[in-house]
Amino acid sequence: MATTASPSATQRLRSIVGGSIGNLVEWYDWYAYSAFSLYFSKAFFPPADQTVQLLNAAAVFAVGFLMRPLGGWFMGRYADRHGRRNALTASVLLMCAGSLLIAITPSYASIGIAAPALLVIARMMQGVSVGGEYGASATYLSEMAGSAHRGFWSSFQYVTLIMGQLLALGVLLVLQRLLDVEALEAWGWRIPFVIGALCALVAVALRRGIVETSAFTLALKAHDARGSALASLLAHPRSVLTVFGLTAGGTVAFYTFTTYAQKFLVNTAGFTKADATLVSAGSLAIFMCVQPLVGALSDRIGRRPVLIAFGVVGTLGTLPMLTSLSHVRSNAAALALLTLALLVVSGYTAINAVVKTELFPTHVRALGVAFPYAIAVSIFGGTAEYLALWFKNMGHEVWFYWYVTACIAASLAVYATMPETRHSEVMEE
Repeated sequence: MATTASPSATQRLRSIVGGSIGNLVEWYDWYAYSAFSLYFSKAFFPPADQTVQLLNAAAVFAVGFLMRPLGGWFMGRYADRHGRRNALTASVLLMCAGSLLIAITPSYASIGIAAPALLVIARMMQGVSVGGEYGASATYLSEMAGSAHRGFWSSFQYVTLIMGQLLALGVLLVLQRLLDVEALEAWGWRIPFVIGALCALVAVALRRGIVETSAFTLALKAHDARGSALASLLAHPRSVLTVFGLTAGGTVAFYTFTTYAQKFLVNTAGFTKADATLVSAGSLAIFMCVQPLVGALSDRIGRRPVLIAFGVVGTLGTLPMLTSLSHVRSNAAALALLTLALLVVSGYTAINAVVKTELFPTHVRALGVAFPYAIAVSIFGGTAEYLALWFKNMGHEVWFYWYVTACIAASLAVYATMPETRHSEVMEE
């Protein structure tokens, strides 16, 4: 196969930073919805008690997830045919449009049913965007990283993902200090979506300055871009099923202890909204810093041992962890428990992206990573919050604890039987 010039160390670092910052903005926009749903649920839905309104908001959150396979398919194909850089730029533009639509949509009191309808449309747009973003950014970071440190550099996808969530929580904390609850529920919740739309435009400019990966350039020369994407994907059935299986338990655990944890502390443990936000932000900050350490560890000992460790501890520890968290009363204790849970989840989050990219050849890599992942996240991650609230509304909240445990146990079976991918060559077919 012909060779092409590899990027210099400076170009590689600049491109990794540029791709990661765009990822940060995308996930800030995505998580701003969850962080502020405690305040805007009253604006978009008819009057009801808090759990019912949160259920409505969570249902719309799940709708966004249902669009992620569509985004994974089309953006993944686009990234494999027209380049990772172009796909990354397109996804962040779509996210910008979705955030802006949420920011300007009138309330239910003003336009009735049209308000939640527009909210659904905005979340559908964001779902397509995020569905494409994951595969394109995971592939881009893995292909730009050197083989010796691929786990370390790829972990920055979740560093920036978590940083995006932290920024959303940070904006919430600032607004909670500056505005009272009435102002936040009336109009203050719109501010983070305006910020997200503006930041997305900045991310577009940054992504235009990054270089395309050598792996994609080589694959474009070696393969006919007009070939069937479905046929290419079906040529790797084991890899597709592995991506789906290893994602299921990890994504349920991730969304349980990140996006849902804030509501869990308020709605179950009885914390104030401000205290729950503070605890969530603190645990996420530690969670973010751990990702590169776990990624670097996987470069030394392999991906499978790290995934298996998450699966075993997650299966055995989820029920006692959630039970303890439901009875906690102090901020310090809640922070300690939530941080401990997230340290376990790091065994999945830090390396799941690089494992998936190492399973596929270059010409179908973005699609192979994005599409089965998006389906699994839509089924398991997107519904986690809704199921938790639904079980609680029925008076059987502990059933959700068992559900999370079962999902992690199922993924553990995949981790135990999948091949080690650390030595896979992502630069060649």
